Amino acid sequence: MTGPLEELPDTPWVGDEAGAIVRPYVLTRGRTEPASGRFDLVTLAVAVRALSQRDTGLDPECLAIVRLCRQPQSVAEIAAHINLPAGTVRVLLGDLLDQGYIALQEPHSETDMHDERLYRAVLDGLRAL
Repeated sequence: MTGPLEELPDTPWVGDEAGAIVRPYVLTRGRTEPASGRFDLVTLAVAVRALSQRDTGLDPECLAIVRLCRQPQSVAEIAAHINLPAGTVRVLLGDLLDQGYIALQEPHSETDMHDERLYRAVLDGLRAL
């Protein structure tokens, strides 16, 4: 008779093969919600503070986000560019918001919500996921 673990195929859970399973959890230190800010897939993040030599303490993913956000980027676009789940990106964006690196922009008017470029950018980001 075999136990439930013996019935599972040999799946590597350590090393490079575990990257997609472990990495987002490690990047967010186990957090699943941002400390501050509300981030929908269409929320735009824009860098408000340039990176300096003192910012070497930021994780590489956070550095990449700040660089990407020199131009406003949606959460979906950021997730696609840095190849991380949107939930992980939301937590990292919350950290960057707290540290004063980014500001958030929500579509405020109905005109913004009908901007075809915004929808195309979100769709492109989602397809890349």
